[in-house]
Amino acid sequence: MVKLRLKRCGRKQRAVYRIVAIDVRSRREGRDIRRVGFYDPIKKKTHLNIPMILYFLERGAQPTGTVQDILQKAGVYGAFEN
Repeated sequence: MVKLRLKRCGRKQRAVYRIVAIDVRSRREGRDIRRVGFYDPIKKKTHLNIPMILYFLERGAQPTGTVQDILQKAGVYGAFEN
């Protein structure tokens, strides 16, 4: 099963996260299938590859709770429903 989840990057006390499609059996910093976005909680910036996110969601990928909140704020689920 594939999940959309956060992968921690950056330095100590200045974490930034990549939003990745990854196999559920992989660890947090494990090998990802595809990078689909970027999230910086300090600067409150988000960059999403929406066509690639929709591709994975249509094929059954499950977002984690935090990624789901990020996608809802960006309005991705409105495009997924259509």
